[in-house]
Amino acid sequence: MAAEATAKKAKKPTPKPTHPKYSVMIAAALNSLKERNGSSRQAILKYILANYKVGETTTGVRLKLALRKGVADGSLKQIKGTGAAGSFKLAKAEPAAATGTPKKRGRPAGKKAATPAKKPGRPAGKKPAAKKPTGKKPGRPAGKKNAKKPGRPAKK
Repeated sequence: MAAEATAKKAKKPTPKPTHPKYSVMIAAALNSLKERNGSSRQAILKYILANYKVGETTTGVRLKLALRKGVADGSLKQIKGTGAAGSFKLAKAEPAAATGTPKKRGRPAGKKAATPAKKPGRPAGKKPAAKKPTGKKPGRPAGKKNAKKPGRPAKK
């Protein structure tokens, strides 16, 4: 009897979604919107709902998660705001040559270091004139500090 109960509760395989991953949809939205200062979450959501077959109820939540994940892994760049709020752009892909072997720094082995030439600058004896402090500080005018306003008597 127990074997029959577990057979009935066996999960049905979930159908494959008809849309691509959210990261791909976000990239497509950012490419097509082409906003100079990045695109907002609302604009991206509007584009995804218009162009893909997704459920309207869960798309907002999944989009927020995908935007946060994209910023965290570096595929998206957040221009304004924090979290899933603000404007987003696609991060520029670095060229593959930059990640190759690093160049050696330093001077070639056969040459000696040249003596550093003196840089023309200020004469050693002169220093810039220091600013002289003014007599008064900006703020409250001189006079009564805590004068009580006439009005209601104090509570007892």
